[in-house]
Amino acid sequence: MPIPKAGDEEVIVKVGASGICGSDIKCYEGAEILWGGPSPYVKPPVIPGHEFVGEVVELGERAAEKTGLEIGDKAVAEQIVPCWECRYCKTGKYWMCQVHNIFGFQGGVDDGGFAEYMKYPSNAIVHEVPKRMPDERAAFIEPLSCAIHAVQRARIELGDFVVIAGMGPLGLCMLQVAKLKNPGKLVALDVKENRLRLAEELGATLTLNVAREDAVKRVLEMTQGYGCDVYIEASASTSGVTQG
Repeated sequence: MPIPKAGDEEVIVKVGASGICGSDIKCYEGAEILWGGPSPYVKPPVIPGHEFVGEVVELGERAAEKTGLEIGDKAVAEQIVPCWECRYCKTGKYWMCQVHNIFGFQGGVDDGGFAEYMKYPSNAIVHEVPKRMPDERAAFIEPLSCAIHAVQRARIELGDFVVIAGMGPLGLCMLQVAKLKNPGKLVALDVKENRLRLAEELGATLTLNVAREDAVKRVLEMTQGYGCDVYIEASASTSGVTQG
């Protein structure tokens, strides 16, 4: 791929690492939610990848002043590239941006990190990363941030009975963040025993394999029939949503 050029307030990075999200796989496989309808969300041709980190190799005019970056710095950009014009962006809820461009889905607008070089456009939210942080860990900042955001939105209170469904990478991150909220009970759900063992090591007070037992029944029994205070769905399965 040709190396992109930096325009005003834009940053060019040499990609050090880029993670593969479940949505990248869905995009590759032609999922209806991304490719369906008269105006699909995906705008090909496009370079995928929204979990990335890179070394700054070029700064456009005023980019250094705007981002605080210098050539050679390590930096990430948040996955959503806000329009900064819609109601949500103007009220600080940029993650709800009406345009909702995300790196790796709109070709020529916000191409992603599955390339040697990529551009952080002027409306992207860019963060410097310590140079001592390995690229493989820095690329995980984006999914970890999503997990933190989900737990913050859940508003867990001291002593709450919390259930998290799905112990994949995001669910395990959510589990660790939720643990910091000091819930009374922190229950992890999954269908894979190896993931549940890891969840227990990371702080779950109880793990349930939903392929072998009725999680709803168990939670109702433990809460005198009230159910959990907070339920976070991280399994990406229909049954996980209806179960909550």
